[in-house]
Amino acid sequence: MSVRPSGIHHVTAIATDPQANADFYRNALGMRLVKQTVNFDSPDTYHLYYGDRAGNPGTVMTFFPWPGAPKGRIGAGQATVTSFSVPEGSLGWWQNHLAGLGVESSRPAERLEEDVLSLRDPDGLVIELVASTDHHDTDPWDGGLVPVEHAVRGIRAVTLTEREYEKTATMLQSQLGFTLAAEQGDRFRFRTGAATDGVGTVVDVIAAPNARQGHVAAGTVHHVAYRAPDQQAQAAWQRDLLEQGVDVTEIRDRSYFTSIYFREPGGVLLEIATDGPGFDYDEPLLALGRALQLPPWLEPNRSQIERALPGLSVGE
Repeated sequence: MSVRPSGIHHVTAIATDPQANADFYRNALGMRLVKQTVNFDSPDTYHLYYGDRAGNPGTVMTFFPWPGAPKGRIGAGQATVTSFSVPEGSLGWWQNHLAGLGVESSRPAERLEEDVLSLRDPDGLVIELVASTDHHDTDPWDGGLVPVEHAVRGIRAVTLTEREYEKTATMLQSQLGFTLAAEQGDRFRFRTGAATDGVGTVVDVIAAPNARQGHVAAGTVHHVAYRAPDQQAQAAWQRDLLEQGVDVTEIRDRSYFTSIYFREPGGVLLEIATDGPGFDYDEPLLALGRALQLPPWLEPNRSQIERALPGLSVGE
């Protein structure tokens, strides 16, 4: 491999009610809504992006909220958990904060020397907050209900649940440039290249040979995106994967980054997204997420698109 991942760019999941989704991620998790747009492939639904102040790569969680979407099933062949980093010593504060909003949470046994708080969003998506001493080159949002000293720093990790762990592990190491860093029971931890800390550097794979196959719909992760610094690196990664027999899409313009997509052997959809142009490409940094933004090719249909979308109130 001539290209190595530098971490997670974003994680995208499926929701139902856009208002409930926005209220949870802005108020319960204290993240900034950095982009209010539509699914470019299905513009009758929103695409909502949450992150740090600027939506820096590695901090972003995005959603396709489809009202009335059937409930998914969490299981094998999926990214089953998305973990966020919070400062060490913050989990007690987070428990009290979430309880005050009526959000249930639990602290499972320490895992690989990590202290973890587990919860679910309104659609049942599994979220973890991980107390971390890692260095995070991000800019936590301080404009919500969560004080900056406790705020989410970025995505810590994703967890993949796989029936045939070995095939996924082989791809992660031989084709995607990850290294095996630790293991505990049926959990195998991989890191991006030589990275030991920072946002989005961890992939945990759970070996679950008897797990029921998951079904991607509401309350499940749609795909996981990894970072490429620019389009040149992205194209090189695309060539490498094609040469190794991986079925990779063409490069697609997502306005705020460009993307390629492919699946790992267990079926999880992966993306390689460029770091730029970024979320201030079409609106000022101070105004991110306040109004619906459309790519140039959809702008002529704005009136029709706005009529089809449900109401969404995100304040100022």
